[in-house]
Amino acid sequence: MANEMWGGRFAEGPAAIMQEINASIGFDKRLAAQDIAGSMAHAAMLAAQGIIDPQSAEAIQQGLQRVKAEIDAGTFTFETAREDIHMNVEARLAELIGAPAGRLHTARSRNDQVATDFRLWVRDQIDAIDLALADLQKALCEKALAHAGTVMPGFTHLQSAQPVTFGHHLMAYVEMLGRDRGRFRDARARLNECPLGAAALAGTSFPIDRAMTAKALGFDRPTANSLDSVSDRDFVLETLSAAAILAMHLSRFAEEIVIWTTPQFAFVALSDKFTTGSSIMPQKRNPDAAELVRAKTGRIFGALIGMLTVMKGLALAYAKDMQEDKEPTFDALDALALAIAATVGMARDMEPDVKRLRKAAGAGYATATDLADWLVRTLRMPFRDAHHVTGRIVARAAERGVNLEKLTLAEMQAVEPRITEAVFEVLGVANSVRSRTSHGGTAPGNVRRQARRWLAQLARSGKGSGKG
Repeated sequence: MANEMWGGRFAEGPAAIMQEINASIGFDKRLAAQDIAGSMAHAAMLAAQGIIDPQSAEAIQQGLQRVKAEIDAGTFTFETAREDIHMNVEARLAELIGAPAGRLHTARSRNDQVATDFRLWVRDQIDAIDLALADLQKALCEKALAHAGTVMPGFTHLQSAQPVTFGHHLMAYVEMLGRDRGRFRDARARLNECPLGAAALAGTSFPIDRAMTAKALGFDRPTANSLDSVSDRDFVLETLSAAAILAMHLSRFAEEIVIWTTPQFAFVALSDKFTTGSSIMPQKRNPDAAELVRAKTGRIFGALIGMLTVMKGLALAYAKDMQEDKEPTFDALDALALAIAATVGMARDMEPDVKRLRKAAGAGYATATDLADWLVRTLRMPFRDAHHVTGRIVARAAERGVNLEKLTLAEMQAVEPRITEAVFEVLGVANSVRSRTSHGGTAPGNVRRQARRWLAQLARSGKGSGKG
């Protein structure tokens, strides 16, 4: 049986295995809404340019609306023999309206058609991601505002470094997410050009109006080069790159939740909504949501590397290799959407143990830098000398097994005689964080201002601007 798409050239149909490897309808049916929107815009343009008659255009429009209604209702039958979403829609259109359906493919190719569909789909996903990230930023800001003064240990090398506040820690992720949103916006701006009308690779001899179809589909302009239009997927790669960086940020936060919820840390608690139990150990409360957010990062990274590998050796223009662009992208952005939603839930659900955090903040001589800074400010000591003096005082506290603020003035003066009682004002963890008033510092007042600024901005712009 000859293939209905190119039966004029081929006398026989494809082998079963060829049909199986060649067909993409199993996954590209997700592009149905975008495919129909592109076809409706194309038909309207063909009629406006006098390339097809108005009656055919009207029949096509009505027929495509019926096809979309069937797909939306779940009554449409997708057929593997018709390969992809484009031919499934066109074949059903022909069944519904007859001969006029054959005019729809004038002045276009499946090459520019799929490039258009995929850009539309990716653009929709970016918009959805932006909304979800704004929700996550809001959740983190609200929690940060509530805990702007909650002291916790700040870490370097996962070792106690200096006291910070829980709110300050959460606001760090708000800033990261702001940059993530900016990367997605940049990707959206660059992809927002319309390939429709580039045809197979060389454009078309028909007097089409590509600006008309671009405008109808919400693109900023038509693409400028027909070869480039159908042969590149850098808009997918850029989106997956932004997705990979975002997933890395989500994974870092998830890893902290995993650590914080261990009995050894016990910094925060998650409710039953975001934890699971064990089939054998009744005491367990496992942070599975956080662990799965962390794990999904691998799928997203894999999609990016896979796409780069698919594209790296392709000469211009289109090659069937590019059919492998959709499944990993669908999977990666699905995984990302789920990871964002789970992170929003955990951010709202988790409750910090304020007393435990405060106690941990003072461990490991975390206010040593405050002591060194005091020596510089008050005694005009060079910082390197102050660092040495502080180290000797820390060693003395370690010998006694006490925190710095528990040393007596005499013990400190035995190391540096000029130290006065005023030094104790900077040694407590609460005093330490209050003193960090420099721009971007952890002082509770800074955190409150930063959180309120973000919340106001998110509320003002609806989706927010992605900038702090």
